[in-house]
Amino acid sequence: MKAIVIHGAKDLRIEDRPVLSPGKSEVEIELKAGGICGSDLHYYSNGGFGAIRVREPMILGHEVAGVVKTVGEGASLSVGDKVAVSPSRPCFDCEYCAKLQFNHCLNMRFYGSAMPMPHIQGAFSESLIAHDWQCHKIDEEVSIQEAAFAEPFAVTLHAVNRAGSLKGKRVLVMGCGPIGALTIIAAKTKGAEEIVAVDILDAVLKKAKEIGADQTINSAHQAEMIESFKQDKGYFDVLFEASGNEQALRSGLEMIKPRGTLVQLGLGGDISIPQNVIVAKEIEMKGSFRFHEEFGEAVDLINSRAVDLTPLLTGTYPIEQAVEAFEAASDKGKSMKVQIVFNS
Repeated sequence: MKAIVIHGAKDLRIEDRPVLSPGKSEVEIELKAGGICGSDLHYYSNGGFGAIRVREPMILGHEVAGVVKTVGEGASLSVGDKVAVSPSRPCFDCEYCAKLQFNHCLNMRFYGSAMPMPHIQGAFSESLIAHDWQCHKIDEEVSIQEAAFAEPFAVTLHAVNRAGSLKGKRVLVMGCGPIGALTIIAAKTKGAEEIVAVDILDAVLKKAKEIGADQTINSAHQAEMIESFKQDKGYFDVLFEASGNEQALRSGLEMIKPRGTLVQLGLGGDISIPQNVIVAKEIEMKGSFRFHEEFGEAVDLINSRAVDLTPLLTGTYPIEQAVEAFEAASDKGKSMKVQIVFNS
């Protein structure tokens, strides 16, 4: 089978890997679609992020969906089932799993991660073996491309769950790339009263408006609008910071009202936080890392048609054009979410 393998910065190759057979309670999935994530782009562009580097060839990818091809003994799925595959594979045995904090598992095997050595191989391959509990059935009327959005959508559902109830709340989203955009949809689903999106690119702000933001602000050209939200100690109840940019974070903190909540999603490396603002305004800070049970919630919302994620798909490429796909996904001014098509 063909797989998309990273060897180092700008060294992405299509390689042949052996097709494996499913074991007990496992299934073989004929992969159909896979979305390129920000972490995939970091591996492609820089060979890693922060202290995490690619030290051996690694299959990329973790936003995937496909069709069950072969069923192992005792598996709860059937051949032909269309599924979205959760990349979250905790051990269910460590102290954090015992606390049901599965995203903090000490032995997590999250697809496409260079954190441990040997690396955890990813899911961008024509055939994928997965546990049946990872696979969530997708309704027939749901496209396989939308099914592949379940993973990044789960990331944002975890973030909004970390924020607490959003009903009647004023929400600010800083950074409107794929995660920021999906946060807008998730916040709207959770009952946010007003959502304002901020970015420096008009193209992504246009998309943010299309998917549900009540107002958009280009912080590079509309500074007066930013200033208006800083009046009287701030306007917003909740800030979702999805840019990972220090300047954006500092600006966002000034727009949160006292005793508001900051949820940090974006990762841009170590940044300096103005602790005087946090203290003086009694802002509650919360990190948000991956997800687990929210994957099923994402699939349920997609299946019920409570959300429409298809406007965020801006391009699809066959596996043979993986490099072109990664280059397109790297152009934030033109691409929101780029997917690779497998077994077309």
